Amino acid sequence: MEQYVAALAADAPWWGLGLIIAGSLAVLWRGADVVVSKAVILSELSGIPKVVVGATVVSLGTTTPETAVSVLAALGGRPGLALGNAVGSIICDTGLILGLACLLRPLPLHRRIVNRQGWIQFGAGVSLVLGCLPFGNLSLIFEQGGSLPQVVGVAFLVALVGYAAVSIRWAHEGDLPVPELIGEKDTSTEQARLLWVLLKLFLGLAVVILACEVLIPTTAEAARRLEVPEGVIAATLVAFGTSLPELVTAVTSSFRGHGEIAVGNVVGADILNVLWVAGLSAAVTRGGLQVSPEFFSLYFPSMLFLLLVFRIGIVYSGRYLSRLFGGILLTAYLIVTVAGYLFE
Repeated sequence: MEQYVAALAADAPWWGLGLIIAGSLAVLWRGADVVVSKAVILSELSGIPKVVVGATVVSLGTTTPETAVSVLAALGGRPGLALGNAVGSIICDTGLILGLACLLRPLPLHRRIVNRQGWIQFGAGVSLVLGCLPFGNLSLIFEQGGSLPQVVGVAFLVALVGYAAVSIRWAHEGDLPVPELIGEKDTSTEQARLLWVLLKLFLGLAVVILACEVLIPTTAEAARRLEVPEGVIAATLVAFGTSLPELVTAVTSSFRGHGEIAVGNVVGADILNVLWVAGLSAAVTRGGLQVSPEFFSLYFPSMLFLLLVFRIGIVYSGRYLSRLFGGILLTAYLIVTVAGYLFE
C-alpha cells in the first residue's frame, strides 16, 4: 500500500498533497479518539486498570507499523533499518511522545503498576544491548559492531509470551486500582458488549495504522519537493512515522483526561519494540541482524539514557508525572537527537 501511495503522491500537485495530508491527519485523530474511548470502556467492563490496557492491547496495536517495517527490512537484507527502527521508536516513544503528553497535562501515575512494567521496560532495553554484544571480541565493537543472533530473537519471542502471561496475572490481582463501571446500562450481556468493544478498538487501531500508511509517504514526498536532504528524511520520518500511532494515542489520551493509557501505551510499546519488533526481525533472519558500530557508540547509549531518565522520574514522581518531568524527557530526547546529527 505504501508504494501505491508514494506513486500517487509523486504524481499529485501541491494542492493534492495538501488535501491528502489534511485528510490523513483528520482520519488519524478520529481513529485515535475511537481507540482511547474504547480502551476506557474496555477497562471499565473488564475491571483492568487503564494503564494495563494501554500497556497490552493498545500498545500491541500501535506497534504494528514498527513490526511491519522492521520485519520486511530484515527479510529484504536491511538489518540496520530493521534494528534502527526498533531502537529509534523506543527513543521517540520515551522522550518525545511521553514528554509531550506530560507537557499537555500531568499524567496519573499508578506507581506500583508503572514501576513493575517500567522495570521490564528497562530490562528489555538492557537485554537488547547485551544480545547484540560480540562477547568474544568486545574490544572491537566500535569498529566492527556486533549482531543480534537468530537464537536471541527466538528467546525474545519466548520472553514475550512470558510477559503477556505475567501481565494478565497482574491485571487480575485484587490489590490493583480497579475502575468502576460507568455510563449507560446495556441490555446485552457483559461478555457480548466486551467483545463488541474489543472489535471497535481494533477497528480504531486499523484506521490509525492505515492513516499512517498514507501520511508517511505523502509527507516524505512533500519533504523531497522542498529539497530536504534524504538523510534527514530517513533519520526523522522512519522512526517518527512508525511511532505516530503512539503519538496520537498519547496526545488524545492526555487531552481527554485518560493519561494512564498514554503512560501504559509508551511503556508497553517500548517492551514490544524489543521483544516483538526486534525479536521477530532477528528470528526470521537466518544469520540474525548485523549491528553496525554506530549502534554501540550512539543509538544504544541514547536509548538506555532515556530509559534511565524515565526510571529515575518514576522514583521521584508523586501521584502524577508532572509537566516538569515532561520537559526533562523532551529535553533528553532533543539532546540525543542533536547528538545523532552531530556525531553521525
